[in-house]
Amino acid sequence: MSDAEQATLWAELTSPINLVLVAFIVYLIYKIIQSKFESDIEVPPPPPALPKIRKDFTVAELKEYDGTRPDGRVLLAVNTVIFDVTKGKRFYGPGGPYSAFAGRDATRGLATGQVASSDKDWDDVSDLSPDEVASAKEWEEQFREKYDIVGRLLKPGEQPTNYDDETEDKKSQ
Repeated sequence: MSDAEQATLWAELTSPINLVLVAFIVYLIYKIIQSKFESDIEVPPPPPALPKIRKDFTVAELKEYDGTRPDGRVLLAVNTVIFDVTKGKRFYGPGGPYSAFAGRDATRGLATGQVASSDKDWDDVSDLSPDEVASAKEWEEQFREKYDIVGRLLKPGEQPTNYDDETEDKKSQ
């Protein structure tokens, strides 16, 4: 090869477009090789799903489900409806931003936007403004779409509902 041909070949190889294409090809080869090694890493299987609970709770019983029990289950109530929010444990469980609601009636906090727990035996939310009531209702609807309903939060002296498979089947229809 003559010097002129080598200079032309070198100029062609070092043109900006060819350098970009070579860099792109090297990047793609790197990603392909990297994905081969990543696929060999075993991901642990997700923990088994907890059995569904279907019962009504008193305020005292609900407090036990704050995510600190061995099974890690987290329940909370909105407008007297109790939801199993365990799959949202990173939000509602211990250390989560909404952990104050775990095992409690979250109606007032969600309605007012204040993340604070209440130690009342029964939180009568009848003093909420119409806007706050509407906000609590919106939260309840969002929870209904995302989480399983467990039962109702019982007022003092109220009797629990006896849930059975037939009741659950009628509710889901």
